[in-house]
Amino acid sequence: MTGRQRVALAVLLTASFTLAVDFSILNVALPTIGADVGFAIGNLQWVATAFALCAAGFTLLMGRVADIAGRRRMFLIGMVLLGAGSLAGGLATTPALLLIARVAQGLATAIAVPSALALLITAFPEGRARDRALGLNGSLMAAGFTTGAILGGLLTDLLSWRWAFLINVPVAIGVLIVAPMVLQDSRTTHRTRLDVPGAITVTLGLLALVYGLTTAAEASWTSPTVLESFAASVVLLTAFALIERRAPHPLAPGRTSPQAPGCSGREATPVGIGRILVVAALTGFPSGVIVVIAPREATAHGAVQAAGLLLAALALGEVLGAIGFGWIRSRGPARSQLMVALALGGGAFLVAGATSASVGVLAGALVVIGLSAGPVAVLLSALTDAASKPTTVGRTSGFRISVTLVTAAVGSAFTGASNLPSPLLLSLTSVPLFVALVATGVKTSIQPATSTSSGA
Repeated sequence: MTGRQRVALAVLLTASFTLAVDFSILNVALPTIGADVGFAIGNLQWVATAFALCAAGFTLLMGRVADIAGRRRMFLIGMVLLGAGSLAGGLATTPALLLIARVAQGLATAIAVPSALALLITAFPEGRARDRALGLNGSLMAAGFTTGAILGGLLTDLLSWRWAFLINVPVAIGVLIVAPMVLQDSRTTHRTRLDVPGAITVTLGLLALVYGLTTAAEASWTSPTVLESFAASVVLLTAFALIERRAPHPLAPGRTSPQAPGCSGREATPVGIGRILVVAALTGFPSGVIVVIAPREATAHGAVQAAGLLLAALALGEVLGAIGFGWIRSRGPARSQLMVALALGGGAFLVAGATSASVGVLAGALVVIGLSAGPVAVLLSALTDAASKPTTVGRTSGFRISVTLVTAAVGSAFTGASNLPSPLLLSLTSVPLFVALVATGVKTSIQPATSTSSGA
């Protein structure tokens, strides 16, 4: 790995971690924010919902735009938007300005995350260097999702909730200064039109779905608003599927687009990328469950402070699992390694459900869950890369990230609205992982092919 690649890796990892942290950094501070800015208690959920709607709803579209307009350009636009939105949020004195800031942060995440992943993949040739880079990225992204709440709580207690916004500003400025010097732009080299009808229907469909899920967590699954949102989502996503069947340049990966002269990359096959997305969906659900279960279990045991310990245990396992796995990734087939990681995660959830009477034992089980989640994140990134042409890696990465975010929202909403005891929920959460294990084990083209990506 060259010096320039190391700096590029540091820039991309810093940005990705910061964006992942923003998903949950304000969760603990919501009551304080409501009191300071004048949010009614019933409307506080919109601080989180505004971010989730934009982050999940626009990621697929922005991944495709990055393929066409240039990944470095879109990454930098995302970081500018992150810095501006975070500054506005830190200075906000009204609910409207605070919500605008969260929308800006969500859009920044949708723009920058798939661009950063695509830049990371194209910056390193296939092999050990890319595996290590993906391992670090997967670990920090996973850790960011779970440690955001811890960091937000510390900033709120020690300084002010406003620093949960303002901390992003120097990070964005630093990335914007260094990134143009070390990141090489990449995009499709042939003329490709954006699938506008597909973009409109899938974005609105995802927005309706995420809105319904976040509202269900606060209200009920039978609320008219929730049912109407789900119905609109079904109609829009069905329309999207029909549009993609005829689109000359489909937004969704899964079938071969017209091959341009001189473009010799690997195109995603319907079986390969479809199987990857199924596994991504099944592994996203447990991540949404666990971030709700951990604080609930800590409170049930009369140790509210232990919520941070449980989330930290999960994050520690994710970091150790992804980094350690990066060193051994090349020693076996990706599909076999993914099956082992899924089996480990499913077993750990069963153990967590059986032993949740003890916070200490539960923390140990969460470390093991993290140890499995880290390699799963790395392998899904690697398999997505293997199933994509260099010219469409932003599109496929954006699609996979969107699927993971939406199913994580499903997991959180289901857990928040469920009356099932936590031990039973933890045990049941093993089911999607074992289903993913079976899906992965079925003979398929999910295994990676020889890469033709160019190094930076």
